[in-house]
Amino acid sequence: MVLLAETTVAEEAAAAAVETAGDAAQEVGRFTAYIQEHIPNLIQFGIKVLLAFVFFCIGRIVIKWIRKLVKRSMQHSRADKGVEQFVDSLLKFVLYFLLIFSIATKFGVDTASVAALIASGGVAAGLALQGSLSNFAGGVLILLLKPFEVGDYIVEDTNHNEGTVKEIQIFYTKLSTIDNKTIVIPNGILTNSSLTNMSAQPERRLNIKIGITYEADLKKAKKIMEKLLTEDDCVMKDKEISVFVDNLADHAVVIGARGWVKNEEFWPTQWRLLEKIKLSFDEAGIEIAYPQMKVHMAKTE
Repeated sequence: MVLLAETTVAEEAAAAAVETAGDAAQEVGRFTAYIQEHIPNLIQFGIKVLLAFVFFCIGRIVIKWIRKLVKRSMQHSRADKGVEQFVDSLLKFVLYFLLIFSIATKFGVDTASVAALIASGGVAAGLALQGSLSNFAGGVLILLLKPFEVGDYIVEDTNHNEGTVKEIQIFYTKLSTIDNKTIVIPNGILTNSSLTNMSAQPERRLNIKIGITYEADLKKAKKIMEKLLTEDDCVMKDKEISVFVDNLADHAVVIGARGWVKNEEFWPTQWRLLEKIKLSFDEAGIEIAYPQMKVHMAKTE
């Protein structure tokens, strides 16, 4: 009886193994048949992927050529550097979008569906990216109205950022500071707030103010400052040079001096004159005022 039971169990296990092997063979056969049936489609899809890759590489070369051609034409027409940078970045974005869109259509993507998707996505993106669109519009306004150009030195009055304009891109403008730092300012801020363009005019007026003590010789101090301005090579002699009492402050008589210099010589001239005024006042015994307080003690019996 025990032998008979063991034989029955072995037969059942063998039958289950045969059945499992048969199912596995059927699955392998089905998979093989599926592969054989769809080999042409797979080959066709692989060829499409390969052609899309080749088309993308060729498209990149063509885009670079078009960008170089447009850049050269703008350089020959002596267009503003900011306009050149803006057009180049915009052209790059549009051409790559058209390239990817054309590749997608080769894979059977319906253009009508893509257009509807782009339209609905554009509305959603417009609501989500209001700041970016404002910066884009600001970049267009900067290039049209030209409150500044590449190479100008500007001061942004809201956050007091200042520097030389290096690039005007689609969404932002890059400034280079005197100590060689790069400041990136969104174009929307530059168009929605006031700014000062220090390079808009070829000449710039010096406005130096020096405070001397009330005991110092006022006329002598004015003569020294006027002499230094008239003798300086960078101060324009065909424009007005004036030295005057600007203010009678609490602790100083403030003397103002004004003259005109070329824009690029403004800071070196101002620094040089301030140093010469200080040294000349020291030689003449004219004391430059500084904040101080005199205390008078009342005598009491």
